[in-house]
Amino acid sequence: MKGTSDVSATTAGEPTIYDTLIAGGEVVDPGAGLQGALDVAIRDGRIAEVAPNLDRSQARHVVDATGGIVTSGLVDLHTHVYWGATYWGIEADPVAARTGVTTWLDVGSSGSYSWPAFRRFLIEPSKSRIFALLNASSIGLIAPTWEFSNLDYLDLDLAETIVNANRDLILGIKARIDSSTTRGVGIRPLELARELADRVGLPLMTHIGIGPPTLAEVASLLRPGDILTHCFTGNSMKIVDDAGVPDSAIMELHERGLILDIGHGTGSFSYDTAEAMLAAGVKPDVISSDIHQMAIQGPMFDLPTTLSKFLNLGLTLPEVIERATSRPAAAMRRPDLGTLKPGSVADVAIFALEEGEYIFRDVRMNPRRGSVRLINTLTMIDGEVLERTPELPLQPWSAIPEWQRGVVDPAEDRMEG
Repeated sequence: MKGTSDVSATTAGEPTIYDTLIAGGEVVDPGAGLQGALDVAIRDGRIAEVAPNLDRSQARHVVDATGGIVTSGLVDLHTHVYWGATYWGIEADPVAARTGVTTWLDVGSSGSYSWPAFRRFLIEPSKSRIFALLNASSIGLIAPTWEFSNLDYLDLDLAETIVNANRDLILGIKARIDSSTTRGVGIRPLELARELADRVGLPLMTHIGIGPPTLAEVASLLRPGDILTHCFTGNSMKIVDDAGVPDSAIMELHERGLILDIGHGTGSFSYDTAEAMLAAGVKPDVISSDIHQMAIQGPMFDLPTTLSKFLNLGLTLPEVIERATSRPAAAMRRPDLGTLKPGSVADVAIFALEEGEYIFRDVRMNPRRGSVRLINTLTMIDGEVLERTPELPLQPWSAIPEWQRGVVDPAEDRMEG
């Protein structure tokens, strides 16, 4: 496999100016304008220099990235990493180590009542970076859904207090809007989530799926800088009609700054929608995983697999990497992340771009053939290698939908014809 990374130490006693040098790889960092055969030098947990042919003898440790793709650590804009206290959460660090994701935005797993434990017991001990969107519902995602079906849970005063006390980690507000989460109360939860986001001056991420409410009702409450996640869903709230024409209201909002985010998950990525939108000239702004206890079992699997699907849909490697690094960082209002710019934190991922014959599938198990995929070979946070460790067993409730059972890794998948 091309791009497998080896770490070695330089000879003892030689003068060094770098802690680590990542040498021989192809740097891809479109957000910083860095691309090509460049070495990446790290000192004191930060990027010290990015340039061709840096002197290996000047580094205490050398990572041989020959044949590999070197990017900033991936920034996953839609994740669920509140492990153990919510229905959806996965363990962040073990998955980070094998995927190259160094920054997770947990979107709505925590509501006001469960935020203190999320911060103290999950976020603060984590080696990978975890930020959050606070759920507009005070109970968050303890259960699989229904969090807005009782409007009494939308305590905006409490949520505002929690946000104001935790602005270092809470970067926005989350509202899942579909027939299950709202359960008979219509668009009112999104109206309240809009009010909360405006009060605290932060972006609103809205999830769409199966209506009611309608897409038009949702669109009326979105603003520039907000995030529409599951933007390539194939469900009834999809943003393209059966003739392949994108929704005009969403497109107008997009032109004004609405962020279109994939959020693959187990129910929210359709090849038919993706192909129609791309044919119409509309690319997603961000490619995220919506990783959780079910999605990690496939056909999503992880963020590199999701990125690989878009490579095989025709996006270039720089386009794909930008949508999982600098663009999500900008959406989070954290442009200091998702970059290899000198002076930034040394969060780095190395990938092999593996060629072969693969079968990728959307959430309804519709197949598409592919010829390349990204495989993470090394993940670094603050200049230190994040060691791969075993992942805890899945929760007893984590059964994937019946039609997705038996899904296998794309390299092992087979399709007749």
